[in-house]
Formats: sequence, structure tokens, C-alpha cells
Amino acid sequence: MPESFDLIVIGAGSAARDGATKAAREHGARVAMLERTRWGGSCPNVACKPTKAYLVVADLLHDINTIAGTLGIEVGPAKANLARIKARKDTLLKSQEQWVADLEGAGIATFSAEATFVDAHTIRAGDAELSADRILIATGSRTAMPPIEGIEAIDWIDHISALDLTEVPESLLVVGGGAVGLEFGQAFARFGSRVTMVDALDQIGAKADREAAAELRAALEDEGIELVTNAFVASVQPDGEGIEAVMNPRDGSPPRTVRASTVLLASGRSPNVEELGLESVGVETTKLGIAVDEHMRTSVEGIWAAGDVTAIVQLTPIAQYQARVAVENMFGGEAAADYSALPSAIFTDPELAQVGLTEEEAREQGFQADSVRHELRNVQRASYTDTKRGLYKLVFDVPSRRLLGAHVVARGGSDIVQGLAVALRLGATVDDLALVHHAFPTLGEGIKAAAEKAVAA
Repeated sequence: MPESFDLIVIGAGSAARDGATKAAREHGARVAMLERTRWGGSCPNVACKPTKAYLVVADLLHDINTIAGTLGIEVGPAKANLARIKARKDTLLKSQEQWVADLEGAGIATFSAEATFVDAHTIRAGDAELSADRILIATGSRTAMPPIEGIEAIDWIDHISALDLTEVPESLLVVGGGAVGLEFGQAFARFGSRVTMVDALDQIGAKADREAAAELRAALEDEGIELVTNAFVASVQPDGEGIEAVMNPRDGSPPRTVRASTVLLASGRSPNVEELGLESVGVETTKLGIAVDEHMRTSVEGIWAAGDVTAIVQLTPIAQYQARVAVENMFGGEAAADYSALPSAIFTDPELAQVGLTEEEAREQGFQADSVRHELRNVQRASYTDTKRGLYKLVFDVPSRRLLGAHVVARGGSDIVQGLAVALRLGATVDDLALVHHAFPTLGEGIKAAAEKAVAA
């Protein structure tokens, strides 16, 4: 006889934990949580938290070596000790035992086992069977394997295994120009690797505004990072102590061979769904993940999904948000997910941050869109660090003057656009941003400066 619960949550990451705790705390639900690999999920263990710790080190190292002398600070050349950086990172992580203890302390029953559907309301977890009228799938995603000939024959790394390195690779080929590739590529370049990055699309940061992405690209190239776009890695093979990779440009020009000591895969994510047996209960899936509606319901009544496994927006706060929407609906609510004012950032230096629509997206959606921009180098605060690259770009609807999107390339860009999400939700105009007061000297004042150009126009 299966053990009965009010809710079964499959997974233990950001979506799973937020959904489980909301159900237990707000609805008095008896909740079971199943995890096969990593309690706490990716974000606090092998993604957001530890990777950003590395980026802080990389930024500090870069500042010491590039601007400390200019600012009057006498220091010798700084060098990355990756073994010590890793050791410091490890101290920031919660143990697996503590994750389980904390969940149990919150009243959630934990099962360390792989989950498989027996039927739409029953889950097999190792030797146990559990049943519930409500099931939340929050199994996350993993590094996608790109179709590269010979990839199985080399010892590639990804964002997880990169965090276990204790020596800086002499050279690094990064496959993928999204957030993971850009952040790790720059960090390891600053640690001392010679970095080449390749992406099949024509710009880095695929979903970013084109001008903003181009500004970040210029900043990375100023540091000596080689960026190859409109090309894909066709094959790799061992080459002595390193790896030889062949890159094929998409325009049909001759292939190019590049050699690196290490290859880092960062070209996408694959949903963790294979072992669940979803097909046996009729849950609809696509190549990207589990199909859900705006209420986070799957195609099967009583089963919801949230987080990376849905592939809608693969960000930690969105995973948490989707889980809360799902749980609200499970227990009689009428919540619907809304992604219209979603701040996001790539945590390079400078950061590439945005909220709302790009100029291209705005026109595709039928707006009579225009944009204004202000260069970061013309902001007083940037002059203190001799910053040359960066911009503020505002996209707005000409007839209504309503703000449609904001794009910032600057240190702290994520903090700047985050506050503008409220402006977008409330229907603020570009004139509102031009007339509002601002603190001086701050990096945020670049938004006001850009908006003033829209008024002047």
C-alpha cells in the first residue's frame, strides 16, 4: 500500500523547495520530496552561488592588475591560486546532510531515490511507493551534449566540473556564448587562461539587445578573449596533452582549427525527464522540456511542473515563482504566470542586464518602437575607474511614450534594471524616467541621462 501525501515533489532544487515549503506552511500539506542526485539542487551547490563566488575573485584580480596602480595603490602583480579559490568556495556550500536536516525540520518528508511514475498519482522511489492527488515535477536540467564529432573521446568540463579544478588551464575553448559560457570564459581568462569562445549564433547573449551584446563583446575582446560567432564546433580530438577542435563557419568559409588544453561545454541545457516514465502517464513533453500552461499544469490532471524542466525561462527566481504559482493553483487558487517584466543578467564584467523588450522584439510585437542610449564612459562614476565600455539603452513606444525595455552594460547593471521592473509593470513612460530625481554620482544615473535624450528628441 503506497504511503499517502497531500503533495509529492520530485526534485530538491529552487522550484521544488519553494513549492514544498509553501504547500506545507500555507496549506498545512503533508509533503514528500524525492531527490536522486543533489539536495538543494544546482543553484546553491554547483551554479549560482559558487560560480558567482568565482566571478568576485576574477573581478578583484582584474582590478588589482589593471587599475590599482592608476588609482595610486602600490601592489605587485596578482595571481590566481585556483586551489585556494576552490577551497574558499567549498566553505560557502551547505552539506547534503544539512540540506536534508533543514527540509525535515520544515516538516517535509525526504526520500533519497530516483522517482518513476507508476500512475498519475503514484510514484515509485527506490523500494517505496508514494501516492498523492498533487504531484510537482521540478527535476531541473543538465548540461546539453552538443552534436560534436569525437566529444566522447575527450575529457571536457562543464560549469560543474570547472568548479573542481585546482589548476588554471593554459588555454580554454568555450563552446557556447550564453550566460554560462561568457561568465566562465571571462573568469578563467582573468585567472590566466587563453580563452577562445565559439557560438553558432551571430551574437553573444542570444536573447540580449544587439547593441548591448555588441558592447559586451567589445569589452571582452579588449581583455584579449577571442570570440567566434556564426560558427560551430564540428569535431574534437585529443592532440598530445590538449585538444584539437575544428570550427565550421556558418557562411561556408573554410573550416578553422584551434587547439586548447581544455574544452568547456556551455551550449545549452537538457531537461531531466528520461527516468520519470512520463510517457506512461501521458505527460506531454517537447525537446526542450515538459509542456505546461500559464498555471503550470501539465497535460495530465493533478500533475504540475516548474523550473528548468519546463524550459520557459531557466532562472532561479523564475523556478521559485513558477512553483509558487503551481502550488497556489493546486490548493484552489487562480494564479497565472506572467513574465512580462522579467529582469535578467549575465554576470560578466561589465554585466549585461535587461528587463522588458529588446528593440527588435518591440517592433515584432507591433509597437512603433524607438530607442535612446547613453554611454557609460560619460557617467561621472565610471570616470573613477577609467571605465571605457558600457551603455544604457531604453526602448519605448513612440505614440504612448511608454517604456518597453531597459538594457544596461555596466558593473551593477543587474541592480539597475531590477528596479526598473516596477516601472515597466506600472506603465512608466520614458519621460517619467527623465524627470525623476537621481543620486549623484552613481552608475544608475545613466538611465536618467538616456531618458533625457528621448525628451530632447
